[in-house]
Amino acid sequence: MSSSEQPDTSALGTTNVFSGFAVPDIDAARDFYRDTLGLEISDQDGMLGIQLPRGGEVLVYPKPDHAPATYTVLNLDVSDIDAAVDELTARGVTFERYDGFEVDDKGVARGDMGPPIAWFTDPAGNIMSVMQTA
Repeated sequence: MSSSEQPDTSALGTTNVFSGFAVPDIDAARDFYRDTLGLEISDQDGMLGIQLPRGGEVLVYPKPDHAPATYTVLNLDVSDIDAAVDELTARGVTFERYDGFEVDDKGVARGDMGPPIAWFTDPAGNIMSVMQTA
């Protein structure tokens, strides 16, 4: 199948596609995603929906025995990474430093491996990032 051809999914009856990840504390997650990150959040029967700027959503669900993801679960594409990092730092976010990625004083990795990116974690320890792709 060529990359321009799409498989026939009508047999599945697919009405929506979305991603999700777990947290142990929905209230802490709501406060962080809404108040710290400034994202639009909806409450959905004990879970959260993070509304994506271009449509769709990411489901955040409670899992009492949650173990944080060891990979990035949510990327925020921003127009100015330095301004975003400064704002998040002012809101109490600490940026992570990982082996193999050289970062500047702010915690931003800049270089040949891709767009400028800075990683941080949510209250559950899930890895997130801000990145500037444009």
